Parts: sequence; structure tokens; C-alpha cells
Amino acid sequence: MKILCVGRNYVEHIEELNNERPSEPVLFLKPDTALLSTEFPFVIPEFSSEIHYEAEVVIKINKVGKYIESKFAHKYYDQVSLGIDFTARDLQSKLKEKGLPWEKAKAFDNSAIVGSFIGKDQFSDMNDIHFSMKQNGVVVQKASTAQMIWKIDELIADISKYFTLKTGDLIFTGTPVGVGKVNPNDLLEGYLFEQKVFELEVK
Repeated sequence: MKILCVGRNYVEHIEELNNERPSEPVLFLKPDTALLSTEFPFVIPEFSSEIHYEAEVVIKINKVGKYIESKFAHKYYDQVSLGIDFTARDLQSKLKEKGLPWEKAKAFDNSAIVGSFIGKDQFSDMNDIHFSMKQNGVVVQKASTAQMIWKIDELIADISKYFTLKTGDLIFTGTPVGVGKVNPNDLLEGYLFEQKVFELEVK
């Protein structure tokens, strides 16, 4: 199982971090050791003083695929959830300044969580899934997949040009505006429409 992540897929998030809008999807990977079960708390690592949450719609691949066309991409997943791509923002900024890879800031142990999966047949339109995340009861991120620059099927097509997709692979589809710092004793809750799919404590 691998975790494939998409960066800079919502215009307002690109603007909030003063990044350049890409001409094609920005891709990076997390190892399987990045995945933290929501049964356990997220412990802020000692190497960062600025861990940010990034809530993202996550899809689970259900069969092997390579060079998948967009029109067939819907056949390669049938479950959807919401997850968090935790980012050591202070470390990422230093790495970006030096033109170095982001892995230390993005792919560290326990840097990804995924909520309970829901069958995609529960949604009338995958291109208009509303999702939100609360931090201590306050909504901090709220968006719809309609706001994505590249929609889910387009992402699958692009990713599969470079990486063979295998059953169980996870695709984090990008985060909207509203990312922010997590603090000890925070409670993070994720929703697809009105259904809660995860609850996570921060230590």
C-alpha cells in the first residue's frame, strides 16, 4: 500500500500559502509508516514546532491500473473518506528555501490519518462532495470537491501515468483553504457532508 498525495489543488489554498499555481498536479508520496490509526492520538513530533493540519478527501483504489483514462477512472475506486495530511510547516519552509525534497516535512511517521470509508454510491456527484473539519468544535476548513482544480478522475489518470495503482492504495486529493497549526489537547473532527468520519486527539 502506498499513499499518493496531491498538492496545490484548490486555488484559495495556493493563495493562502503564497504558492504558484501549477500547470499540472503536484504529486508526492508518503510511506505506509505515515498512516496513523484514528484509535491512537496524533503526537506532535519533537522536530517541529509548527505542525499544520490539511484535511483532504481520500479515495481508496480497488484494482490495479496503469495509464488509466479519465473516462474509466471511476471504475478504479468505490470508497471515499476524509483524512489529514499533517505537515511540518516550519521544516517544509526550510527545505523549500534550499530547493530540497519535502519528505521530512510531509512523510514522517504518523503524518497521515484516514477516517471511516463510505461507498461512493452514497454520493450523487463525486465532483460535488462537501466536506469539513472542526478543531475543538470550530469549523476551520470547509469546501467541496467542485472547487478542485483537477477532479478525482483527472487525478487518477495523471497519477497512473507515473505510478502503477494497486488495490488498497490511498489518494489524498488536496486540501482547501484554512490550514492551520495543531496544538496539544486539540480535538480534530472530519465530516463528509453531515457524517462524521473521524475524530482525533492531539497530544
